[in-house]
Amino acid sequence: MIPVVTIVGRPNVGKSTLFNQLTRTRDALVTDFPGLTRDRKYGRAKWSGYEFIIIDTGGIDNTKKGIETIITEQSLLAIKEADIVLFIVDGQSGLMVADQNIAKYLRSCKKKTVIVVNKTDALFTESTRCDFYTLGIDKMVFISATYGRGINNIIEHILLPLVRDLPAEDNHKKAEILTIAIDENEKSLPSLPIKIAIVGCPNVGKSTLINCLLGQNRVVVYDNPGTTRDSIYIPIVCNKKEYILIDTAGVRKRSKVLDKLEKFSIIKTLRAIEDANVVLLVIDAYKGISDPDLSLLSFILNSGRSLVIAVNKWDGLSSHQREEIKNNINYHLRFIDFAKVHFISALHNRGISNIYKSVNEAYQCATIRLSTALLTRLMHKAVNEYQPPLVCGRRVKFKYAHAGGYNPLILVMHGTQVKKIPNTYKRYLINYLRRSLKIIGTPIIIQLNESVNPFSFNNKRLTKMHNFKLLQSKNIK
Repeated sequence: MIPVVTIVGRPNVGKSTLFNQLTRTRDALVTDFPGLTRDRKYGRAKWSGYEFIIIDTGGIDNTKKGIETIITEQSLLAIKEADIVLFIVDGQSGLMVADQNIAKYLRSCKKKTVIVVNKTDALFTESTRCDFYTLGIDKMVFISATYGRGINNIIEHILLPLVRDLPAEDNHKKAEILTIAIDENEKSLPSLPIKIAIVGCPNVGKSTLINCLLGQNRVVVYDNPGTTRDSIYIPIVCNKKEYILIDTAGVRKRSKVLDKLEKFSIIKTLRAIEDANVVLLVIDAYKGISDPDLSLLSFILNSGRSLVIAVNKWDGLSSHQREEIKNNINYHLRFIDFAKVHFISALHNRGISNIYKSVNEAYQCATIRLSTALLTRLMHKAVNEYQPPLVCGRRVKFKYAHAGGYNPLILVMHGTQVKKIPNTYKRYLINYLRRSLKIIGTPIIIQLNESVNPFSFNNKRLTKMHNFKLLQSKNIK
């Protein structure tokens, strides 16, 4: 069993910075802004051959209303999951009432707890050190998470002894897990979990949909745009199949994004799309297709990701409004008719059941193995049914086709003059292959390669001796 380490504390004490230091990543957003982290964020750390699960949490506040209450609930759930708790306090601002309340709760939980005094690089006095001992927790370390000072003390004196103190049975199981662990690159695609990125505009119900798919309140949901600020990766098993759900921040028009924090959140969302296998685009039924939705669709297709569309808040519309929205969607999304569209209500758990089925279909189509013989036969059949237009008075000749990649699905076609065919004929080939192969939910990318004439003058390269003889002949003349 891999030890779980939870990082807790009041807002803006450096929890996310410590999370990044321990996991050696930049997964958690960090800024000098209290209340940035809201959801539980999980990461893996590996030191001296041992593995840990690190949980970053939102700040625990004394506020008893609003979104801070929900953030605190998420942090308390993370404490219950922990084998050891790293309780971070601010060495510059000193002991606060909120620190005392957190320490009181941790003592009642009877969890292994270590006080981590952060920001000890300046304005840290001996009296401040003594104040933290009044919290009633014996173990204490002093660090500067920003500059990486004292991180080794946490690892060597706290985390590694925790693993060594585990029962021999657990250590044996851990050794087995590490032995049979295989690099993702060496696994076959079907054996890997399917990564599903849930994206959309702010306040369309992405986090509500994730909680609905999970069957628990895993991420913070609040009736306020911009609640989710970071990309949260959540593993789940459904019908004996593994998935990783990625909750992302909402994306608005570029002209409206002025805050630096929101810019970083959008960058993390775009990275999550590139990292995902299937993208679930959530659209607000009340607003229909907006410009940010079309921009997201463009980025998804350019990234070659498989696509499923969910129109949320469908239960709140009248029959007339539903007909209008369907017409609006059919008009704006006519260029991606291969994607499945689901009309759902995440709040009331309606229409959710078929989403996993569509995701599986899209992923299977994106990773399907196609033989060269089959693709060549279909290509010639498509060309015979509808000949490509002449190029400079010459007939385009297709020779053979083969698969060039998966997820996204890339098909490579070879021939003469093929690079000069118009885009309309290229779209015809894509649609023909899609119908013949029954590819749904994923874009098809066609690459055209022309045969090179080995006797063309442009491809002849003279050797140094030929150049020398040519120069001599010119001088003689």
